[in-house]
Amino acid sequence: MFARTKKSAGLEYVQLVENHREGGKVRQTVVATLGRLDQLRSTGQLDSLLASLARFAKKALLLSPSLSPDSVDVKPRKIGGPLVFQRLWEETGCQGIIDELLSRRNFEFPLERILFATVLQRIFAPGSDCSCFQWLTGYRIPGLDGAQLHHWYRAMAWLGEALSLDQQKGAVPFAPRCTKDLIEEALFQRNRDLLTEVGVVFFDTTTLFF
Repeated sequence: MFARTKKSAGLEYVQLVENHREGGKVRQTVVATLGRLDQLRSTGQLDSLLASLARFAKKALLLSPSLSPDSVDVKPRKIGGPLVFQRLWEETGCQGIIDELLSRRNFEFPLERILFATVLQRIFAPGSDCSCFQWLTGYRIPGLDGAQLHHWYRAMAWLGEALSLDQQKGAVPFAPRCTKDLIEEALFQRNRDLLTEVGVVFFDTTTLFF
């Protein structure tokens, strides 16, 4: 159903029209003629009708200078950071590598999205997992709907999950190889070639939060 204008005798009239099918063809039926467009505008009836209909809409929002700020529940979300770093997340191979590792498991929550959100928060406002969960209320990251704080803890536990004994080659005492090591090694292998030499080694000295 939609609105349209129709000219008659040099005047424009607003009509409410409905589409339906008849014999495999789309037909249009005029549900109602609301009146002359110029009169509906000048009297404010068109604005009143739109405001009235907007009360029943679930996905559309009417913004009008005449509305009180308290009558509209608007929750702004930041999207710039997630858009920029999502591209880097994909191009560096982080998302693909994590998705590959997760394909062997069956988590019921968006673990990869939580890891991305955690990295994003460490860049913009470093803090604990709890603070990350709270920080994200101001950001819009697709795929995080329904994620709860305990999912962050489970995601971190997965990163630190010890590998099987046959994958412990090179492990140091009291620090078994874990999922995090698989991700780091896969990222290194992805960006190396036959001539690659390791000239600089970076150590993770991330601050611990409790």
